[in-house]
Order: sequence, then C-alpha cells, then structure tokens
Amino acid sequence: MIERDVEFGASVTFDGVSKTYGAVKALSDFNLSIQRGEFVTLLGPSGSGKTTALNVLAGFVDATEGDVRVNKNSILGLPPERRNIGMVFQNYSLFPHMNVFENVAFPLRLRKVAQDEVKRRVGESLAMVQLNDFGDRMPNQLSGGQRQRVAFARAIVFEPSVLLMDEPLGALDLKLREAMQLEIKRYHKQLGCTILFVTHDQGEALALSDRIAVMGEGRIVQIDTPDRIYDEPNSKYVADFIGTTNIVDFERGPSSIIRFPALNAEFELQENDKSWGQGQNSISLRPEKLHRDISPSDHVIIFDASVEEYLFLGNIIQYSVRTTTGKTLLFQEHRGPSVPILARGESLKLAFSINDARPLDEGTHGSGHT
Repeated sequence: MIERDVEFGASVTFDGVSKTYGAVKALSDFNLSIQRGEFVTLLGPSGSGKTTALNVLAGFVDATEGDVRVNKNSILGLPPERRNIGMVFQNYSLFPHMNVFENVAFPLRLRKVAQDEVKRRVGESLAMVQLNDFGDRMPNQLSGGQRQRVAFARAIVFEPSVLLMDEPLGALDLKLREAMQLEIKRYHKQLGCTILFVTHDQGEALALSDRIAVMGEGRIVQIDTPDRIYDEPNSKYVADFIGTTNIVDFERGPSSIIRFPALNAEFELQENDKSWGQGQNSISLRPEKLHRDISPSDHVIIFDASVEEYLFLGNIIQYSVRTTTGKTLLFQEHRGPSVPILARGESLKLAFSINDARPLDEGTHGSGHT
C-alpha cells in the first residue's frame, strides 16, 4: 500500500461547459458532478464529446464557456502541471529513451522532488503495479500490459487528486484487456482516488464504473449506475449503445390496448399500468428477457418465430429469430442438458414479461441527473 502524505480523491464539477471549434460544438452546456473517490465513465461514440471533456479538465484545451471546479475551486486558467491531475493515455506515451524508473519518476522530477523521495515514491508505485524488478528495463523490452502498468504508475506517483484515463485499454488484446480491467478496479479500491474514465467500449464501462455518463452530441444523455443504465435506458440512443437490445415498436389501440404489430401480439393495460409508454412508441427488450419457458399471464406477451441463425458463445447460445411478420430479433439463453440447441428453420414460441420491456424516448436528448 502506498503511504501518502495527502489523501487521493477530490470532487469534480463541470458547470455549463461548452467547447467550440469554429462552427462545431464539441461540448454543449456540459454539466457533471463527480464525488470524491468515485469512478465515473464517459461513454459514447467518436465525436460525442467525451475526450473533449477530459481534455478540458486536464487543461489541454480551454473551455469556451462555463467553469470546471476541483474541490469547489475553479481550475480554469491553471496550466496542466498545476492542476494536480494524473493522466493515462491510450498509447501509454512512455519516453522511449528512459528506463521504467525514469519514466515513472518524470512527474516528480518536474516538481523538483528530492532524490530520496523520488526513489521511495517510484518504488511504491512500481510495487503497486507489480513491476518492482523492472526499473532498469526500457519500454521496448516490455509487453503491452507491462507498458500500461508503467503508464499507470507514472500517473499516480505524484499523488494526484484526480486520475484521468483516456481509452487506456484500447490497444490491448481481449484477454489482456479483461485482466487490466480487474487490475484497475483493484487500484481504484486501494487508492480511493477519483477516476474519470473515457471509453467507447460499453462492456468496459459496465465492468468498471460506479456511474456511467452516456454522451451524445456534446451532452450527457443519461447518467446512472451500470445496472440502471442497462436495465432502464431512457432513449433509443442509450438502449442501442449499451449492450445488445431489440427495439420493438408499439401502438395504442382502444380500451387500453397496446399492440405490437411486428409480433402480431397485444396486451391490455391494467389499472397500475395506465402510465406505461405515455408519449413513447417503442420498447427496449434485452435478448436475455425472451424465454421459451412460457407461463401465460396478463403481463406476458407470446409470439411465434423461427430460427434464422445461432451463435455458440460458450455457456450462452444467441439466436437470431424472425417473427411471422418478418421482424428479426435476438434471443439468448444459457445452454444446458435440458436446453437443446434449436436448429435453423425451427419454429418456436417466445415470450416476455411487460415488466421487462423498457418504453423509450426518441433521439439523444434523454434526461438524467448529473
């Protein structure tokens, strides 16, 4: 465990931050409050504004409007080296002419830390990332995972109040990326630092975060815990971006009837369902919420389909099925001795509970507290 004179972790607030490049708005009235010690991920496709927000906080670009505060103190106007913020980049950005020890020591040298203190802090940081004996090695003698650990050690060695990570695992292969996810969670727990993480990988965001902020068009579309973002997306944009889902349109008929034309099915709203889908016309239905084990009830929709194709995913089989109206859906189930794999072309009945269907807003302008 690193012995620190100060505690890691600080609150971070983006207050109405905008950033324009000519006619392009990379950030538009961006608002976000991060608690001390929290792990928050900015998730979104290229051009959604997530890296711009990170760079404004780091001091690499200037905000056009708004304010950024760390522990309630505005940091706008401060150069990057005075913000006490660590950064881990996707490409590691290690100095190829410096050995591991000197790469990690670099931020301390900039701050004119005494040599004895440099040696102590570098030793502790390398021990934390399990590279105690690698101080004399050059970056080109390291694997991708080892270089990423060195980059992390360098980012934390000067005890930053906030740690920023810009797609730090994007250059790693799948197995190593998954191993590094576990290590990052361990580092975060051990340090108790505030982390703002940027990625376009929704699986990574779900695995690592305390909260996820899904971004689109320079704004936060929805922010919540990973389970609520997954189970309760507030728009088609979020539902389609987080995980795999089926988007199914519905329409309102007379006498509280809800119809799903693509499924050739309908149900009648009960008294406690009257607000279901108000102002909305589609649902998000996760593949694992579809079932062959059908128990009919007022809240279960049953429809006919046939198997188009399937993917063997180890303990899960994922099917592409087609309804009688031609709508293609994804359906997942765990394999087992009593669950035979369906053949291509095989007919089946599928069902889902209305309680597992999430009515969706249109577009990328969902609301969510920051």
